[in-house]
Amino acid sequence: MNPMEWRATSSLTLLYILRMLGMFMVVPTLAPYLQGLPGGATAMQIGLAMGIYGLLQACLQIPLGMLSDRIGRRSIIVFGLVVFALGSVVAGMTDDVTWVIAGRALQGAGAISSAVSAVLADVTRPQVRTKAMALLGVGMGMSFLLALVLGPLLSGIIGIDGIFVLTGVLVLFAIPVFLLGVPDAPRLPTRPGNLRKVLRDRQLLRLDGGIFCNQAMMMALFIAAPFALKDTFGLPDAEHWKFYLPVLLVSIIPAFALIGWAEARHHLKGALIASVALLGIGMGLAADGHDSTVWLTLGVCIFFIGFNFLEGALPSLISRRAPADQKGAALGVYSTSQFLGAFAGSAIGGAALSIWGITGVFACAAAMALAWLTFAIGTEPPVASDATTGPQAVDTE
Repeated sequence: MNPMEWRATSSLTLLYILRMLGMFMVVPTLAPYLQGLPGGATAMQIGLAMGIYGLLQACLQIPLGMLSDRIGRRSIIVFGLVVFALGSVVAGMTDDVTWVIAGRALQGAGAISSAVSAVLADVTRPQVRTKAMALLGVGMGMSFLLALVLGPLLSGIIGIDGIFVLTGVLVLFAIPVFLLGVPDAPRLPTRPGNLRKVLRDRQLLRLDGGIFCNQAMMMALFIAAPFALKDTFGLPDAEHWKFYLPVLLVSIIPAFALIGWAEARHHLKGALIASVALLGIGMGLAADGHDSTVWLTLGVCIFFIGFNFLEGALPSLISRRAPADQKGAALGVYSTSQFLGAFAGSAIGGAALSIWGITGVFACAAAMALAWLTFAIGTEPPVASDATTGPQAVDTE
């Protein structure tokens, strides 16, 4: 990547970390926090507070992505960050569960994932876009790991309400990081019917189905893995980061090596299919050997090699396939599929855990990878749809 691309990518990665760090710190302890509020909280209120963020995100990714095609990415991203910060402060400055739910809803209304991916696609060349998108995924992973370490520490010092307020402050700090670090890409004229065109494109739908499966498997993994870490490693909840951090760091190296090889040799399709297979292999190993420290570690590491590659490859392929004036709409559908996949994976993982235990959750995740392979094989070679060059085939497969 050239200096401008590095600056833009690093700025957007930092934006992701600042935006999601507080969210990840709050979620594991939100339920007991709500129960401890004056008057307590009903089970329905707890479920609504937990789920309303994802619901608003899923509902608004498409309209805000399409709006970013029309009025520009920067205004949508800044608006979303301000709304997210406002929601964080609302949730942190109250001891009423109703207002906490309202704050979580406002956080969800700051649905900018599609616009962030679109602006990254706008300012990077096709041949480095997969690496740039993967760095965004790594930023998300690092914010999760930092949250595992900092969450218990900060919750004991400033409380969950304080973490909510701190989240709002961090998100406001992300605004100048974005405005100063990411150049404003030229806006292209849009045509009516972009969403219909996106939804009729079978190749885009294959990629949307892929991120649905990717997120579903990840959520299923995080339902089963905490129990496996307790049983197999004897790690208490507060020390699970000691497993996740080295596994994530080790998996990044082969994932980025695979990205470099695939881009240099124009074999992104083959690398995509191989990565989906790695997800299945990793979860299969975990299902069969989660009572072994070696097999559990190996299985999760193999999973994250494939996962990290796909987190960069899938949005990159979406941005190459979609025409320049449809990137926001296409990435909006993609982001919505991402959130729906997380919801589905949580539901499937929870059901599998109650019926078949830890083995069943990992086995269901492996089955999702096999299902993904059935339609991933039909993925066409990636296409770049940049306004300056027009569509260009960039894969030899």
